[in-house]
Amino acid sequence: MADLAQVTEHIRGAVGDNSGLGKTVKLDLGDSGKIYIDGASVPNTVTNDDKPADATVSMSWDDFMALSDGKLDPMMAFMQGKLKIAGDMMIAQKLAPLLKR
Repeated sequence: MADLAQVTEHIRGAVGDNSGLGKTVKLDLGDSGKIYIDGASVPNTVTNDDKPADATVSMSWDDFMALSDGKLDPMMAFMQGKLKIAGDMMIAQKLAPLLKR
């Protein structure tokens, strides 16, 4: 099973220098940590900093792993309360392709 550092590195590779997000996003994975995607800077950066973001996606580590493995549908996770979004929901929707493993 992947850990936070491996997942962060994978997302860093998926985001690249210019993800096209144009905004900042924080993945809040509870006690497992946070992943901060700065899609507003060039080049884009991905860190484990806990900074304010345009959108914050909150979910458990296990649900995040199921989502990234394609075992959990993002819309179903949202409807079931497993995935919560604070801030700009449109930015959060652009994340899906970056989170697939």
